[in-house]
Amino acid sequence: MKYWALLAGKLGVAAAVSFGLLRTINWIWSEPLFFRNAAGQVARLPRFGVDLVFTMTVGAWFLITVGLLYLCVLDQRYRCRVCLRRLRMPIETGSWGQMLQLGRPRIEYICTYGHGTLKEEELRISGLDNAEWTESGDMWDELCAAAAKDSEPRP
Repeated sequence: MKYWALLAGKLGVAAAVSFGLLRTINWIWSEPLFFRNAAGQVARLPRFGVDLVFTMTVGAWFLITVGLLYLCVLDQRYRCRVCLRRLRMPIETGSWGQMLQLGRPRIEYICTYGHGTLKEEELRISGLDNAEWTESGDMWDELCAAAAKDSEPRP
């Protein structure tokens, strides 16, 4: 649940920054454009699509907004599902040259606190293969139990 709450929080902050930036852009171009036709009637024109500088600025704002959303999702992919820390220690496994022996090339990331590993394909051709999160369970309990068993006095 914390994992999805962090993503929602990051998306909320990105949306607030994006909305504030759009409000600033609209405040800078606060004067509306008016058009007087042949009959003498005044009509208000939208700035988008008519004013080139405003349209390019809104286009840049759109690209910045999409970039912020992409960075939020990209950062979330490489976080531990339990403790929300960044995954570390990428290890490359497999080989294209020895695919029958070692399998397809993959990259594995691990949580430094032992909560699990993330395995993803090195090359995504179809886009159908999702990254695979594997929880390690009580890895540290098992290791500590083995160490405690070794440290017990022997009769």
